Amino acid sequence: MQELEQDIKTALSAAIQQVFGAEVPATQLTIQPTRKEFAGAFTLVTFPLTKALGKGPEQIGQALGEWLTANERKVSGFNVVKGFLNLEIADAEWLRLFEQLRQRPDGAPVPTGGPQNVVVEYSSPNTNKPLHLGHLRNNFLGYSVAEILAATGATVTKANLVNDRGIHICKSMLAYQYYGQGETPQSAGIKGDHLAGKYYVLFEKHYREQIRQLEAEGVAPDVAKKQAPLMLEAQTMLQKWEQGDEEVITLWTQMNGWVYEGFDETYQTIGVDFGKFYYESGTYLLGKERVEEGLQKGVFFKKEDGSVWIDLKEEGLDEKLLLRADGTSVYITQDLGTAELKYQDFGYDLSVYVIADEQNYHMQVLKAVLKKLGKPYADAIYHLSYGMVDLPSGKMKSREGTVVDADELVREVVAAAKAATLEKGKIEGLSEDEQRQLFHTLGLGALKYYLLKVDPRKRMLFNPEESVKLEGDTGPFIQYSHARIAAIRRKAAELGIAEDADLSALTALPASARGLVQELARYAGVVTEAARTFSPAVVAQFAYDVARAYNRFYTEVKIFTEPDATSRAFFVALSAQTGRTIKASMKLLGIEVPERM
Repeated sequence: MQELEQDIKTALSAAIQQVFGAEVPATQLTIQPTRKEFAGAFTLVTFPLTKALGKGPEQIGQALGEWLTANERKVSGFNVVKGFLNLEIADAEWLRLFEQLRQRPDGAPVPTGGPQNVVVEYSSPNTNKPLHLGHLRNNFLGYSVAEILAATGATVTKANLVNDRGIHICKSMLAYQYYGQGETPQSAGIKGDHLAGKYYVLFEKHYREQIRQLEAEGVAPDVAKKQAPLMLEAQTMLQKWEQGDEEVITLWTQMNGWVYEGFDETYQTIGVDFGKFYYESGTYLLGKERVEEGLQKGVFFKKEDGSVWIDLKEEGLDEKLLLRADGTSVYITQDLGTAELKYQDFGYDLSVYVIADEQNYHMQVLKAVLKKLGKPYADAIYHLSYGMVDLPSGKMKSREGTVVDADELVREVVAAAKAATLEKGKIEGLSEDEQRQLFHTLGLGALKYYLLKVDPRKRMLFNPEESVKLEGDTGPFIQYSHARIAAIRRKAAELGIAEDADLSALTALPASARGLVQELARYAGVVTEAARTFSPAVVAQFAYDVARAYNRFYTEVKIFTEPDATSRAFFVALSAQTGRTIKASMKLLGIEVPERM
């Protein structure tokens, strides 16, 4: 498609030279896809040419259109709408372009000249609670961005930094010591990550009660939060953990083990994976070494209480704590260690951190600190900052137990997909196992598509009921389009219509076929743009546009009753190529497409 676009620019430049005697290089011309309501494939905005050519925008468009249709075989027609010249492309060009598309091997990379050695870090859960809706957006974004970058030919490692240490982990552990009474995931009949989350919420409940009691005794609120016995005990437990206290380490190992089993089950259910796991318990010590390095270099400084800081006022970031007065590390400490470990392991030229926009400041600080330390990988860090997910009921809060649990949400969308599909009555002939798999594929596809179709940087509102609809801009609509194409391919095979038939005798195309080929030809450009912007939303929009264009084509033509054999073969080949493109696009989103619905 980019080649055709360049050819049209070159032809326009030649037309300007011939008609107006003016030199306007093709590189200075900008063309765009023609809007759906007008005939044409490419549109030149003529307003910017009026000064150089000394004519009105409509006169320029008319003159260029006439010259092109008379002298350029690739242009078959034109129309001028005010200052817009819309160019129609000859069917022979669309057929040539289609032949290129169907000769391209499935899964062939789309070279972009971008980074070739990439680490994408996502998920990064805390081991004191289960995954929730916000984590789902994070996981789906990270997985999809990794797939998109891999589609450009880059070597991509999916990494997961597990936040398995810190004060929040100690809160769950302390609550379990007080209130657990030996409970296990097996005895409770719940997943291990949910069990840990239960005690995190219990800690906060009793902690708030202690704060209220202290305030009732006349203690100032800020002081009460620090002096509440449970908080003091949690801080002591963290110190014991860093000192290697046997009892604390044993409990920590046990509870984290439960959580990992729960996480693994969820990851498998939602279809994400990782090539490398890092654990903050294994990176914070290296981070402390970097803090010591910074002190020796004079990049960091100590305050009177022994805490270590860096002054980033010149970078507009204020002062930042790197190590507490009691010697325990903070998030940035272990992040320094993890960044170095990842570079040691993979020597990346791009390290993508998929982290919510609430941590924008933190990520700016991390990059600034690494630059101050002179680390070669500082400039390779990219923060994919994404917006939070809200529900109609409002913002979620983990410590109050008001989050939308990821496991429960997946069950709900699968159930909703089942109900929507049964209402359509389109699953005849599928076994119970095939039905279960279909409902899971549709439900998960609905969830992923809904969370990925919005630009990552935007905050979004998630509506479960909207996500599972079989019509409109939804995952199930695209999945249904693929299933329809799969049925057509099966019927074509039964009738002996080959998908790779010779189409050289074909000379004319229906309008909807031209539009569909044009959409399919955008695939490489879409992958390039999605990789450049780290935005799966670009791919999601493309998949929807292709499915919609195919449904227009399917409505306009009669594939199997078309009297002309070559046209019939073309319709089947075009359907097959559309199916492959939808499947490839949805794969970049981590979404499976069914063969039957």
